[in-house]
Amino acid sequence: MTATSTTPPRSSPAGRTHEVTNQAPPLVGQDTADDTVLLEGVVREGAEWHLDDLHRHGRVCGGEEAQRWAEEANRCEPVLRTHDRRGHRVDEVDFHPAYHSLMDLSVGAGAAGAAWADDRTGAHVARAATFMVSTMLEPGHLCPVSMTYAAVPALRNAPDLAEQYEPLLTGRVYDPGLRAPGTKRGLLAGMGMTEKQGGTDVRAGSTTAVERGDGTWRLRGHKWFTSAPMNDVFLVLAQAPGGLSCFLVPRVLPDGSRNTFLIQRLKDKLGNRSNASGEPEFDDTVAWLVGAEGRGVRTIIDMVTMTRMDCVLGSAAGTRAALAQAVHHARHRSVFGTDLIDQPLMRNVLADLALESEAATTLALRLAGATDRAARGDAGERDFLRLATAIGKYWVCKRQPTAVAEALECLGGNGYVEDSGMPRLYREAPLNGIWEGSGNVNALDVLRALAREPRTLEVFRVEVESASGADARLDAAWRRLGAELARPEEAELRARRTVELMALVLQGSLLVRHAPNAVADAFCASRLGPDHGMAFGTLPPGLDFAALLDRAPGAGS
Repeated sequence: MTATSTTPPRSSPAGRTHEVTNQAPPLVGQDTADDTVLLEGVVREGAEWHLDDLHRHGRVCGGEEAQRWAEEANRCEPVLRTHDRRGHRVDEVDFHPAYHSLMDLSVGAGAAGAAWADDRTGAHVARAATFMVSTMLEPGHLCPVSMTYAAVPALRNAPDLAEQYEPLLTGRVYDPGLRAPGTKRGLLAGMGMTEKQGGTDVRAGSTTAVERGDGTWRLRGHKWFTSAPMNDVFLVLAQAPGGLSCFLVPRVLPDGSRNTFLIQRLKDKLGNRSNASGEPEFDDTVAWLVGAEGRGVRTIIDMVTMTRMDCVLGSAAGTRAALAQAVHHARHRSVFGTDLIDQPLMRNVLADLALESEAATTLALRLAGATDRAARGDAGERDFLRLATAIGKYWVCKRQPTAVAEALECLGGNGYVEDSGMPRLYREAPLNGIWEGSGNVNALDVLRALAREPRTLEVFRVEVESASGADARLDAAWRRLGAELARPEEAELRARRTVELMALVLQGSLLVRHAPNAVADAFCASRLGPDHGMAFGTLPPGLDFAALLDRAPGAGS
């Protein structure tokens, strides 16, 4: 007789069928500033002294706690409270504590207005790099941060107001809550330009301004898209008797009383969910004139120029954040026994994305360097910034959605799931192409600069030709651009083609001068030469893919 065992068969815990393998670990615990391209640009543009602080900020932004703040701030969206329980108007927006943690982090690191109060060479470059590292963490909270930075040069058109508000706009203290500006340790600024009947056409706005004779004005009207309505002060366009003018509108008046700032609703947006964007209504709202009456567009354009630069910085950083996730996934995921990073076609895709990201980051930091030098009186850099900001705003922001979509695809189905973080990056990607002027607006702005300010083309020519003779493909593209610019017929119809070529030639010139030979060669071959494809992952054979990938963020993760 055969003995039988009385021990029950061994079973796995309920619901557990196998060990989880072949999944990439979370990309946390990184120094997100440990990025070769970013660091080289910071040094090249004059802010080497900022590297230690930048790394400290990068370690916080790459940490698990900050990553959790980013997720919570987007999942728990701002909530508008128009009235209190007794029926009084309060017009408050409540944010999740994670949002306040993000704001405290970025303002404290100097990403808001601090550069305007810093007399060190490269201060604006240091601020730009900090802004980019914060963007890679969570871009939504940076809308009020960006507008605070951008408000300072516009506010300087009213020296008395600048003297009063600038010290608080340029500080490093995040002090939320609606209180009299003079009682706070730091202020945030916003902008109110667009209205229902005219977005880009701000001159179609119907908000009116009437002077009171005591140095103040009263506004009446409705703005259509005003981000961060809980900020402390706003630069607003309104129709005065002398024409469209710019005004400073505080949420709380100097005596501590609430100004009339009626938030009618918050926008339900595709992305940018952590940030509140609303529709404020003015009704006998107290305001102060900034700049000359009738010169509102000319005044507020100083703010728009800076926020457009931040769009370039943000799109470059958003592309870089998506690339970091794609490279990390490919290094930890194998298919048919081979790591994804070593699969030839995936390697082509990732190398192409790395090339796109490096070109965008290099151009963004060049703009930051021009901003710094222009702020110190360099007229040539001011002219360069006038043209190159519009070029960069068009092209870098236009490329971000395509690049992020490709990076998401690198993760396959994992990238389509919310907890990967990629859907949030994807929803955010189109915003910078829309905010502060769509692609058409910026392409036409380039034409306007070329026609009205011809010196901008001259400084652009000097910039590009500083790489003359280094690469025949770049030289040929520059000649094509010259022929394109010499065709005034159908200029508006061809504006996007023209500006695209200007962007590629400028990026090519920067990479030829500043990047390793392998990077410059790959860019000129795939963006300026005849052997180029329409999608990412179409780099021609013979390029050094390893050199491109070695410069991608998280290359060693």
